Amino acid sequence: MNDQTTPQDPRTQHPTPEQPAETIEHPGHTAEMSQQPDHGERSYVGSGRLAGKRALITGGDSGIGRAVAIAFAREGADVAIAYLPEEEDDAQETVRWIREAGRRALTLPGDIRDEAHARSLPGSVVAEFGGLDILVNNAAFQMSQDGGLADLTTEQLDRTLRTNLYAMFWITQAALPHLSAGASIINTTSIQAFEPSPQLIDYAVTKAGIWNFTKGLAQQLAEDGIRVNAVAPGPIWTPLIPATMPAEKVEQFGGDTPLGRAGQPAELAPAYVFYASQESSYITGDRIGVTGGRPLP
Repeated sequence: MNDQTTPQDPRTQHPTPEQPAETIEHPGHTAEMSQQPDHGERSYVGSGRLAGKRALITGGDSGIGRAVAIAFAREGADVAIAYLPEEEDDAQETVRWIREAGRRALTLPGDIRDEAHARSLPGSVVAEFGGLDILVNNAAFQMSQDGGLADLTTEQLDRTLRTNLYAMFWITQAALPHLSAGASIINTTSIQAFEPSPQLIDYAVTKAGIWNFTKGLAQQLAEDGIRVNAVAPGPIWTPLIPATMPAEKVEQFGGDTPLGRAGQPAELAPAYVFYASQESSYITGDRIGVTGGRPLP
């Protein structure tokens, strides 16, 4: 929910290209971006839709994950965030916003490519919060590969698959014993699952896998009253963009959408809140596209 009461033109309510033609070191820190993303810090207003819920968000330190953490907290949820140790500065800023909303925050630094760490996350949340109601599999790795498939290294392929797919399986498996009827699993897929960019072929494959995982798991867990859905972002302005793309592509990022600009993380958060809340109680195995007008099949 947004506190702005007057209609706004979606083409111009956030910055349009050109973004700064800059690159930053991977994994990217929000403070290093000269054009800061909007995570809803000043705009998102909660209404108690997640009161008393306990959530785990992977990749919760920045970008979409931070926006979702802020929204969940303002809707009344306690929030745990998982992130890489080198992203501690961003994570602490997210924690500040969670606590400012009057909710408990839990930080879980580590690399989810490590199976033991990934599987430990749900149990850590239960130990701290007393339960787990919402799992958001959001963490992802991408790196633009302009040289084509021939230049894709096994190292990059392994990192992409383990971060985006393996970890999702491990974390979700470990979460299942703690989830009960009414719980919600929300996975971040992408428009890349449906319209893959050649330079992101490995990333796109994982995002297609996440969408397939969502549909299959939703059928498995429906009999337990656990819903599984996905959000499919289009081009969203996060630290991952200048950290993984050439400067000239960063500059025009999102300009090819019908709305003519990149989306902001704050524009994704309401979709996650919807899937986490009772308002979507009859929806499972589905997805919401937040793509700036680019159609999903």
